[in-house]
Amino acid sequence: MPHPAPLRSLAANSPVRRAHWLALGLSEEDMLKPKIAVVNSSSELAVCFAHLDGVARVVKEAIRAAGGVPFEVRTTAPSDFITGAGRQGSYILAARDLVTNDIEAQVEAAMLDGMVCLTSCDKTPPGHLMAAMRLDIPTLLVIGGYQASGEIDGDPVDIEDLFSGGVGEKLGKPGRHPVEEVAKQAIRGPGVCAGMATANTMHCVVEALGMCIAGSAPVRANSGKMFEAARAAGARIVDMVHEGLTPRRIMTAGAFRNAAAMVLAVSGSINAIKHLQATAVEGELDIDLFAIWEEMGRKVPVLSAVRPNGPVRIEGFEDAGGARAMLKQLESLLDRDVLVASGRTMGDDLGEAGVEDAEIIRPLDRPISDGPSIAILKGSLAPESAVVKLGIRDGSRPEAFTGKARVFEDTASAMKAIADGQLRKGDVLVLRGQGLKGGPAMGGGASLVLFAIDAAGLAKDVAFVTDGQLSGLCLKGLTIAEVAPEAAVGGPIGRLRDGDPIEIDVAARRMDVMIPAEELARRPGPGNAFAVPASGWLGVYRRDVQPMSTGAVLIDLD
Repeated sequence: MPHPAPLRSLAANSPVRRAHWLALGLSEEDMLKPKIAVVNSSSELAVCFAHLDGVARVVKEAIRAAGGVPFEVRTTAPSDFITGAGRQGSYILAARDLVTNDIEAQVEAAMLDGMVCLTSCDKTPPGHLMAAMRLDIPTLLVIGGYQASGEIDGDPVDIEDLFSGGVGEKLGKPGRHPVEEVAKQAIRGPGVCAGMATANTMHCVVEALGMCIAGSAPVRANSGKMFEAARAAGARIVDMVHEGLTPRRIMTAGAFRNAAAMVLAVSGSINAIKHLQATAVEGELDIDLFAIWEEMGRKVPVLSAVRPNGPVRIEGFEDAGGARAMLKQLESLLDRDVLVASGRTMGDDLGEAGVEDAEIIRPLDRPISDGPSIAILKGSLAPESAVVKLGIRDGSRPEAFTGKARVFEDTASAMKAIADGQLRKGDVLVLRGQGLKGGPAMGGGASLVLFAIDAAGLAKDVAFVTDGQLSGLCLKGLTIAEVAPEAAVGGPIGRLRDGDPIEIDVAARRMDVMIPAEELARRPGPGNAFAVPASGWLGVYRRDVQPMSTGAVLIDLD
């Protein structure tokens, strides 16, 4: 058996440090054990995090039983529907990097030996992965699980129904049920949004990267299965510390290709791209996720149709075998030699995997749809990149479009134009000033505009282009998001005018404004690039955030 890796916590085992820990009830014997951070974003503000204290208790018990010493530490807890209320949602993406920095400021500062991160709503999985790569100490993520949803007169309803129904009702286009009734039934317990939105997408990404106990994602919050994985993680992290198995050994270039394959196969949230790129950058891994997306997108079809992609509920996907079963179906396209948290290779781990329902999680030779489910576009309107989610390619959403720009500088004016019937078939609605610096932090509510377009019955007849981001619940019409460079830093989207002809061709991976480049370059950019004030933390974010090509990290890359 290999000699255990040295414990870095012992290098700072001063009398004063020991005195603090003795006062907390630790013994002299405990001083020599691996010190493990249990990173908890518990919060009473949102159901996404409301149950994590109970998960932390189980993890800590398992760490103690395995011969380690757990220390629970807290981080900020961003939840889109709660902490998205202020500053037009700008705190949401900005909080991702706060999670990473919170962890560094406690775990690295205390020189702990490893960590278990309780991962939940959209921005905590990438925040945890980024911290794992930055610190490069043995790390496991525990999947916090998804919320139970309800029904009205036998008709299932969840958060997607509530989100889209609320926008539709404001426009005089009510959904299947009154919004007030849906609000009472859509969320029936703790956990993240049901469906293959950003949180469950990122949970599946964690498994594809090999950073959790195999078979962890997705999972019903507070289920026996969730707690079993939590106990296993608490036991395994102590072994990982002794083995010296760190995130940079696990999250290699091959692991990121595996994660891209997962997102494409489940038609997951486009937000996964920037989160994965940011994770790679934090680990000083020189890879281009946008290029990987194009490479894997030509190989990976859509193998599952979980909402918002199709009729399957997230519970059905879990029962069919979840992310582990999807990896098994993708096995021939994966890098099977990468290490995973068990200490074995992905190929060895998948040797024991099975698929419970091959109709819900299809094999490669019988896909639900050809790929890619997500594509990267470039062109004169997006010189660096733009992202389009295609989902299941059944012809219900156009993949080519030519129309005239209708340009808006903020969500409110775009919503008013839609409500007043000013948007016409053939228009390309352009919402700008929503990017990393313009938002800031991609705040501004581009998702609301998309749901309004759909509620107005125009999703098939107009295109939507924005330098902002979209909720993982969004899959309506032809929508191109995260256009880079953004308007606020001089991107061409900032020089568009009403009436400019725009051509979108997904097959060619192009999005262009059909006017001479010289004319576009001569035009001034928008005069209100930073129309939304940003002080405090948002001011720091606006000042320091790096371009989309980095995944929007805050660290200095020079």
